[in-house]
Amino acid sequence: MTKSRMNPEVDIYLSKAKKWQEELEKLRMIVLDCQLTEELKWGKPCYSFQKSNIIIIIGFKEYCALLFFKGALLSDVNGILVKAGENSQAGRQIRFTNIREIVEMETTLKAYIYEAIEVEKAGLKVNLIKNTELIFPEELQHRLDEIPTLKTAFESLTPGRQRAYNIYFSQPKQSKTRESRVEKCIQQILDGKGLND
Repeated sequence: MTKSRMNPEVDIYLSKAKKWQEELEKLRMIVLDCQLTEELKWGKPCYSFQKSNIIIIIGFKEYCALLFFKGALLSDVNGILVKAGENSQAGRQIRFTNIREIVEMETTLKAYIYEAIEVEKAGLKVNLIKNTELIFPEELQHRLDEIPTLKTAFESLTPGRQRAYNIYFSQPKQSKTRESRVEKCIQQILDGKGLND
């Protein structure tokens, strides 16, 4: 098998990486070996199969990771997949803290990548829990009732963005802190942006 074509945008991204550069380069080579299409999406190296996202490579403060968009559907025979976040439904990561871990796991990583491609070929979907169960904190509900344009803007956000805001607004124990978070995000919601956009 030949390697997939490298995307110049990803070359630039990796050349500017301040942390995890060697690790990200190695992960890139492993993924490209698996015949995926390389693009830069959401500012990160992203790999797809027939225009469906399979994997994204991400560097965080404490670790770098291969994130499988439908990781919840993988068999994870090695028990190495981690939920991307506590509220994550589909995405799963394999995390690394040094190049040696990646080199030692290359064969295993390729097996997971090929399984992810098979999941996509089979057309499998993660059964996502719908957002109809969202219970808004009263501070958010009050502002949504008060400002019709805010309510419209919030309702037009994707379910994932609505959920992220709801979790963020609900976390603080004190009403004053919840209220402050809502106030700080109003313009962002009106602009149609998610919490992390």
